Amino acid sequence: MKRLATALLVNAALLGLGALAQNAPVPAGKVNDWWHKSFPTRPVNSPDAKKLPLISVRGNRFVDPDGNPVLFRGVNIADPDKLETQGHWSKDLFVKVKQTGATVVRIPVHPVAWRGRGIANYLGLLDQAVKWSTENGLYVDIDWHSIGNLKDGLFQDPMYETSLPETLNFWRVMAAHFDGNNTVAFFELFNEPTTFNGRLGSVTWGEWREINEDMITVIRGYNRGAIPLVAGFDWAYDLTPLRLSPIRAERIGYVTHPYPDKRKQPWSPKWEEDFGFAADHYPVIATEIGYSSEYGSKAENDGYANEITTYLESRGIGWIVWCFDAEWGPTMISSWEPFALTDQGRFFSDAMHREPGPLVHSPGK
Repeated sequence: MKRLATALLVNAALLGLGALAQNAPVPAGKVNDWWHKSFPTRPVNSPDAKKLPLISVRGNRFVDPDGNPVLFRGVNIADPDKLETQGHWSKDLFVKVKQTGATVVRIPVHPVAWRGRGIANYLGLLDQAVKWSTENGLYVDIDWHSIGNLKDGLFQDPMYETSLPETLNFWRVMAAHFDGNNTVAFFELFNEPTTFNGRLGSVTWGEWREINEDMITVIRGYNRGAIPLVAGFDWAYDLTPLRLSPIRAERIGYVTHPYPDKRKQPWSPKWEEDFGFAADHYPVIATEIGYSSEYGSKAENDGYANEITTYLESRGIGWIVWCFDAEWGPTMISSWEPFALTDQGRFFSDAMHREPGPLVHSPGK
């Protein structure tokens, strides 16, 4: 029954009816006045919407209102639906995130959780997240957390099942709801595009570029402040297509996920070839990095962690660690009760408290 219900919801989204599938049944004796229903496309009225300075794009960097470059460091949390269900959803979570030294928190919204909880209820969780983030001086990156081929509708696991109509509607709701809220600095359009070596169909960079441009158009129809972030292929690692065919939109950023297994050592020259070059011309942020003690020795993991943070900051590229959770690996937390960080959690928290390393590449025009 659970699989059937999920399938029905996905099919509804494919028809562009995802939001209608979430309307509660009409009580007996009441008229179904469907002609009064609408998508939630009005900004939320938050008294703290302007509390944090607005982040924007200038040249190849994210900047504050005075034009000063901002190097973001932060953490991913687990999906709010998961955290709330497990009893870990509270302001204290965001206090702990801030204590790591983070300046940004990435919030992954899984399509299955978005549908299952319903638009209004999930927006309630995100409103809490934005409020708690603002109170702790954290910017927010809202991430549509799917993995797969959005063009062909083939995805790595059931939790990532979505469709282009549902994705566009998600960003329509996000853009409208958080219009004018400076805390919500980033909209990460699609977590990890991949064809999984042909197992998930095919998609060209040209097709993926047009899909992202459509998402950006919808977002900017409601919200001119938040910065769209575009991921490259190979599970959001590869930005080489930007050499010839960048996204045809201004004031955006690009995403990379340079985990240690993406390329063999020596890493830095390959990182430069695969994504680092893009930082000469565009803002780039590594919205997932991390390592697990289950894979590789302590020396190997320490070597990766030192090299990736040093390399990214030398390029003016911010970074966000996966994941501030005790289950979703590579984990930053070894346990919630008592609360304790893993080796990875301690390393990256220490790194976030250090002064940024020097830029070794000239900024782009």
